[in-house]
Amino acid sequence: MEPDWTEADGSAAVVPAIDAPSSVACLRSLAERGVGTIVASESPTAPALASAFCDEGIAVPAPDDDLLAYRDSLLALARRPAVRTIVPVREADVYVLSRYREAFARSMQTPWPDMEALAAVQDRRRLFDAADRAGVGAPETGPVSDLDDPAREWIVKPRYSILADAYVDCEPDECTAPPSTTYLPPGTEPDVEGLTAEMGHEPIYQAYVRTPHEYGFFALYDEGEPVATFQHRQRRGYSYAGGPSAFRESVDIPDLEAAGLALLDELDWHGLAMVEFLRDEATGEFKLMEINPRFWSSLPFSVQAGADFPSYYWDLSNGGCDPVGAAYDVGVAGHLLRGELCYLYSILADDVDLVDRPSFPAELASVARSLVAQPRFDYLRRDDPRPFVRDVRNAIASIRPGR
Repeated sequence: MEPDWTEADGSAAVVPAIDAPSSVACLRSLAERGVGTIVASESPTAPALASAFCDEGIAVPAPDDDLLAYRDSLLALARRPAVRTIVPVREADVYVLSRYREAFARSMQTPWPDMEALAAVQDRRRLFDAADRAGVGAPETGPVSDLDDPAREWIVKPRYSILADAYVDCEPDECTAPPSTTYLPPGTEPDVEGLTAEMGHEPIYQAYVRTPHEYGFFALYDEGEPVATFQHRQRRGYSYAGGPSAFRESVDIPDLEAAGLALLDELDWHGLAMVEFLRDEATGEFKLMEINPRFWSSLPFSVQAGADFPSYYWDLSNGGCDPVGAAYDVGVAGHLLRGELCYLYSILADDVDLVDRPSFPAELASVARSLVAQPRFDYLRRDDPRPFVRDVRNAIASIRPGR
């Protein structure tokens, strides 16, 4: 791609291009600040490359193919005089930036956690230990080999959110995402050996929290101090069992804020964080699920609600950012249209242990009503339509026979 922008035009940010809408949200927000945008992508079909706010596209290796080559590509971009920051939008991004923080610090400020802090989040056993110290609620959790009460409802999930050499026995250039959650109905003995082989390490068990109430607490921290926060309630995920957000509503709940801040304060956090909670229906307590230490897939909605995290991140990358407070609209909602379709499809096609399947006609009507009542969309935007078109084309291509 031939850039319209050049380094002589001013400062720039590097935004990795992924399938989630967060990359496009960063481009739109930063461009409105007059920041040059350099999109680093391993795929020519990434929606961010189609954005009107992409100033330059750079081909880079995929981190799951060769992590060190991906690191070297980002370091080369970081050495450009105009580049002021790199935006982490996936686990591999923040892992590379933290693992090689010293090398990146030679060229730019580093508004992301150091490796010790990152490991305390990407290693879920350490994360839940931190939650216990902070007094934050969490489901019963432990190594799957210690699970000794199969009469209860459990889930099994990876201990690590990313498989890389800081956590598991692998080569430095290897980086993969582990398999997703396994549900264990009552009476099911876990196949410890099989689950360990499948996930590439011994996973953890966790008590299943039977609730539809999923919440996100989002924050940007500056050396242990909160700069900005945001909250949403997930109304629908990609699946009727949950997953990435398809429809969500902004909220402002003091207990949710208290839990999120307590945990991030305990971690002496620096950088971005999405803290995922479930709300126990019986007690009202927020119970920790995980922390994503990077921009979240529903970022466009956060910006639409008034919490412009890419702009805050840019300020933090360039000398600092004054605390913003809870300056966002409460009670508004937004959609990822592809996610809504995935949600409806999951009701027809999936059978998830422990999770009750909702009525398809009722949910179809609910989706339709919400699209009319809350017309905010992650990709679809009048002045930048091509990322939405590209995302639709990618979704269609992914379901063709043989794909």
